[in-house]
Amino acid sequence: MAFAFLTLKVMPESPEINLDELSKKLINLIQEYTESTNPENTKVEYEPIAFGLKATILKFAVDEAKGGTDSLEEKIAALEEVANVEVTGISRALG
Repeated sequence: MAFAFLTLKVMPESPEINLDELSKKLINLIQEYTESTNPENTKVEYEPIAFGLKATILKFAVDEAKGGTDSLEEKIAALEEVANVEVTGISRALG
């Protein structure tokens, strides 16, 4: 079985968005996508952008059999607090 390690960068609509609340929603969506019940399988970081705006960086592993991330990206982009989402990293590990 092969795993892909993904990194997503999620930009909030504004600096006023509560990033802790947004992170909880993002982790729930990632858990649904990866079929994981452990929220600690997702690493969350915040990256300062400008003028108080911070991006949420999410790192997690997923079975390659899941295929592409389009469905996950669409669900994240549909959140009203999110301006955009992009995959910024994909690496592969065999296990």
